[in-house]
Amino acid sequence: MGTALVTGVSRRAGIGAAVARRLLGRGDRVVVHSWSPHDAEQPWGADDLDAVLGALGSPPHVAADLAGSDAPAALVAAARDAVGPLSTLVVNHARSALGRLEDVTADELDRCFAVNARAAVLLTQAFVAQYDPATGPGSVVLFTSGQHRGPMAGEIPYALSKGAVQQVTATLADAVADRGITVNCVNPGPTDTGWAGPDLAGELAAAMPRGRWNSPDEAAGVVAWLTGPDARSVTGATIDAEGGFRR
Repeated sequence: MGTALVTGVSRRAGIGAAVARRLLGRGDRVVVHSWSPHDAEQPWGADDLDAVLGALGSPPHVAADLAGSDAPAALVAAARDAVGPLSTLVVNHARSALGRLEDVTADELDRCFAVNARAAVLLTQAFVAQYDPATGPGSVVLFTSGQHRGPMAGEIPYALSKGAVQQVTATLADAVADRGITVNCVNPGPTDTGWAGPDLAGELAAAMPRGRWNSPDEAAGVVAWLTGPDARSVTGATIDAEGGFRR
């Protein structure tokens, strides 16, 4: 039984909730993180956080805006206080932002970089600092998007920051390999979390060999494997779990 922190658990339809559910189901003690004000700014809106947590059996929860430079370390400390030394970190949260080249602003670039890329590194740093090998093998799972597989010209701030996460994965993995910690990155491909309108949903479904989007539970299955005993030889990798998505 491990101890885990999963970030970005704010919507019942989200990948974060699916990951937390999968880890809880295998007996891990899980702390979940959310920042609902970000969802409230997006077209899909914020979910009922009490309902999100209730559906997971009310695990320990920490709300934190990871745009702050001190927030990642404080979040990891709070999670450790709740369940003891952490053996697993899943960095699932993200700041979403549209923006073509002509629309990009320095402010949005900085916000996406802070929340998506900088926080991922600082969370990993804090996780490693508190890691106790006695808790079992350590695992960090980061999340990227598909910008390393094809262009995302309409989401430049998001693509830039998520591309940084994917690129730094191998470096972070090497930095902690001697500690017995693996670091990997998941690209879940088009995943049905309720964010897309009907036109885009249909367009992308047609580009999937199975004729449907990937599900949050499928992404959670990849995370469960990477943080379980059968993937200890896998580190520094980006897992493109896109379901054969044809761009």
